[in-house]
Amino acid sequence: MKLFFGLIRRDLLLTLRQGSDAALILVFYLLCVLLFPFAVGPEPDTLARIGPGILWVTALLATLLALDRLFAQDFEDGSLDQLALLPLPLPLLALSKVIANWLCTGLPLTLAAIPLAETLAMDRQGYGVLIAALALGTPTLNLIGGLGSALVLGARRSSGLLALLVIPLYIPILIFGVAAVDAAILGLPALPHLAILGAGLLIALALYPWGTAAALRQALV
Repeated sequence: MKLFFGLIRRDLLLTLRQGSDAALILVFYLLCVLLFPFAVGPEPDTLARIGPGILWVTALLATLLALDRLFAQDFEDGSLDQLALLPLPLPLLALSKVIANWLCTGLPLTLAAIPLAETLAMDRQGYGVLIAALALGTPTLNLIGGLGSALVLGARRSSGLLALLVIPLYIPILIFGVAAVDAAILGLPALPHLAILGAGLLIALALYPWGTAAALRQALV
C-alpha cells in the first residue's frame, strides 16, 4: 500500500507541476455552465428547473476532457512500461492513476458545483444532495473513463474514440445524479438515487481496475 499511495502522490505532483491542464478543465466547466443563461435566458425559474441537469452534463464533459491524457503521457515517454514492472498488481496501478486524476479534476468540479448552482438560481434545498451525488458519481465516471482511456492507447484520434466508448456508459450515472437532486428540491427522498450511485461506485471499483489492467497489458505488448 505504501507503493500504491506513492504512485498517487507521484501523479499529483506531476499534475501540480503541469497545473495548466487541471486549471483548463475547471475553466471549461465554469464557462460551459455560465454559457447556459445566455442560451436559455436569465429567467430564474427556468434556470433553477434545468440547473441540476446543466451541472451534471457539464461535469460529465469536463471529466471526459480530463481523461484524454490519463495514460497517454506515460505511454508515450515509456514511463508506463517501467511502472508496469513495479511489484504492484497492474489493477492497483490503474486505480492509483484514476484516484489521482479524480483528486485533481473530479474533486474541484464537485466543490465548484455550489457557487455555480447559486449562479443558476438552483433551490438551496438541493445543494447537499448535489455535492453527495457528484462525490459518488464523478469517481465512477473516472473509473469508466480509465478503462476507455486504456483501450484507446496508441490509437489515432483517440479523443473521439474515447467519447464514443464511455458516453453510453455514463448515461445511468447522469440519470440518477440528476434525479437525486431533483428529488431533494421537490422534497422527495433522495436516498434511493444516492444508494444506486453508491452501488455503482462499488461495482466500478470491483470491476473496472481489472478491465483497465487488461487493456494496459494489451497496449504494452
